[in-house]
Amino acid sequence: MRTYYPAIQPYHIQLIDMPVGDGETRHQIYVEECGNPDGVPVLFVHGGPGSGCNVNHRRYFNPSLYRIILFDQRGCGRSKPYGCTDSNTTQHLVRDIEYIRKKLNISKWILFGGSWGATLSLAYARNYSDRVKALVLRGVFLARQEDILWVYGDQGAAKYFPEQWNKLMSSLATQKSQQPLLGLWQALVNNDPNQAAKVKRALCQWESCLVKLDSQPTEFDEHKLAQDLSKVIQLYYCINGCFLRDDPIIDSLDALKNLPIYIVHGQYDMVCPPEQSYFLHRTLPKSHMKMIPQSGHVADEPLILNYLVKIMDEIVTL
Repeated sequence: MRTYYPAIQPYHIQLIDMPVGDGETRHQIYVEECGNPDGVPVLFVHGGPGSGCNVNHRRYFNPSLYRIILFDQRGCGRSKPYGCTDSNTTQHLVRDIEYIRKKLNISKWILFGGSWGATLSLAYARNYSDRVKALVLRGVFLARQEDILWVYGDQGAAKYFPEQWNKLMSSLATQKSQQPLLGLWQALVNNDPNQAAKVKRALCQWESCLVKLDSQPTEFDEHKLAQDLSKVIQLYYCINGCFLRDDPIIDSLDALKNLPIYIVHGQYDMVCPPEQSYFLHRTLPKSHMKMIPQSGHVADEPLILNYLVKIMDEIVTL
């Protein structure tokens, strides 16, 4: 069984000013580089939307062989302004990734993304396939309306976790619980900090019961939770169909048909049901798909982590 490589520190960190269009908000994107400056470039694309990167995200890759690049997407993590939804769409993020590539003087790179990170990796690759060496996609999220409502509607995961779903809906006023996604979003951005905190806590509890096969009750630091705006970004994207309603990911993947693509999915993923990875694999028949038994959604479940590290060891010579 493989696990993370040892912890490492970045050799370079910067905030990159993104180009600004007319009337747009200026965003500064946090970018760090780790490992071997002369190694194979790999970009870690975090999930969420809204989550940001953490120190373990550097550790899927052999640091002596890879030039490991992490970035926090607009409004996320250490990027500025934190929690900002202005000038923040999938199309902005795709352009950001390409701008980072040019800024770092990289010809081609591998993209490694899970969940929303897989969505964004696909969105980038279909526009810039000539700049992609390979895609490694874990827990694929296709961002169709049905995929969004699986998590934030009453006909998906709620059917498997009815008690936890009821607790989430109890954080909303009755009329708002009739439209769960919109009600949750409105509660997060209204002017009542107590209501926002209540809903944020309920959202974290709801998602914590979905992400792992052996999920345990989660305790929250109330101060950190109050400062955390990741759910604002996440629901902002979801109520807008991840800005892909007019250009669905699955409808425009011709440019990816000859790329090396590796798909990894937990068999019991309750955030992104495995059908999404299987559908993608059938659309891209040259892709490699591995369904991981006894595993849920997150990348640090032992069997998923084992397989991801093995893949990255194998494809470094592509």
